[in-house]
Amino acid sequence: MINNFDLLVRLGLACVIGGIIGLERENLNRPAGFRTHILVCVGSALIMIISIYGFAGADPSRLAAQVVSGIGFLGAGTIIREGASVTGLTTAASLWAVSGIGLAVGAGMYIAALVAAGLIWVTLVSFWRIEQTFLSKRRHRYLNLIMADQPGQVGKIGTVLGSMNVHIKNIQLKRLSDKRLSVKLFVKLSSASCIEEVLESLESVDGIYKVSLD
Repeated sequence: MINNFDLLVRLGLACVIGGIIGLERENLNRPAGFRTHILVCVGSALIMIISIYGFAGADPSRLAAQVVSGIGFLGAGTIIREGASVTGLTTAASLWAVSGIGLAVGAGMYIAALVAAGLIWVTLVSFWRIEQTFLSKRRHRYLNLIMADQPGQVGKIGTVLGSMNVHIKNIQLKRLSDKRLSVKLFVKLSSASCIEEVLESLESVDGIYKVSLD
């Protein structure tokens, strides 16, 4: 039987790891963020603990297998089809990976859980730059902006993109608060457009707090 201290360590570590990975998703305003990743990681750890210690003589892999398959339903809720593109796959994958980390923590495999968490964090935070380098020739891109909710702000964005021969194909607005909007743009770059220059130009516009790529 697991003692109370070990139980607290496992659930606490799952909470911390899930929260760290969830913060990265929350920072990008994804549908599954800080709290969702914590719940998935802690819940997976708890199920693994119950599987191992709650049923004497039972196969602990049975409940764990249900976590791996069941997380697909939650991940599907973060995947959205928009026009010709599908978004949310990375968030769905991070939820699936976090559930695996929770199972590892629940089983007491701390090193495996920490190494996996580190690799996932690096992948989410840093590897997107490598991805953008290899995909820099893509003409159609999604831009995510967090900006001030004030008159003429969308017009400023259109002016900047128009001056760089970037065509706006679709725009979606979402109110974050009384003073901030989330704007998602589906744009087509010209052959002479450089995505890095587009991002830098948008970041220099007054009232735009954050610019990122999908």
